Amino acid sequence: MLQPKRTKFRKQHKGRNNGTAVKGSSVSFGEYGLKSISRGRLTARQIESARRAITRHVKRGGKIWIRIFPDKPITKKPLEVRMGKGKGSVEYWVAQIRPGTMLYEIQGVSEDLAREAFSLAAAKLPLKTLFTARTIM
Repeated sequence: MLQPKRTKFRKQHKGRNNGTAVKGSSVSFGEYGLKSISRGRLTARQIESARRAITRHVKRGGKIWIRIFPDKPITKKPLEVRMGKGKGSVEYWVAQIRPGTMLYEIQGVSEDLAREAFSLAAAKLPLKTLFTARTIM
């Protein structure tokens, strides 16, 4: 599963996830991409399960890029623990996703195969997504 090797601080504030994606919002590496059109968090497990769905469907053909990385720790206190006594321990890692963020890219497969693979991956994600192709300039 994806997670940072080391961080400056073990725990983070919750923060806000406002605005739309400016960086990482276009197909940069592959020919086709899966773009988020809603806002939310993707856990490392969700990212990995969608990646597996894509890889299995294209039968390990083509090249796949994962354009997001879970770099935010989410903490949780144990069950039936009273309030106070500090912040809980890190349970899992998430990537914060804004509308317009490119999630995955693929190259070296037909458009039909890429579209099917990305629809299988989108079923694993809690976000609304859009299939996009590279624009020729």
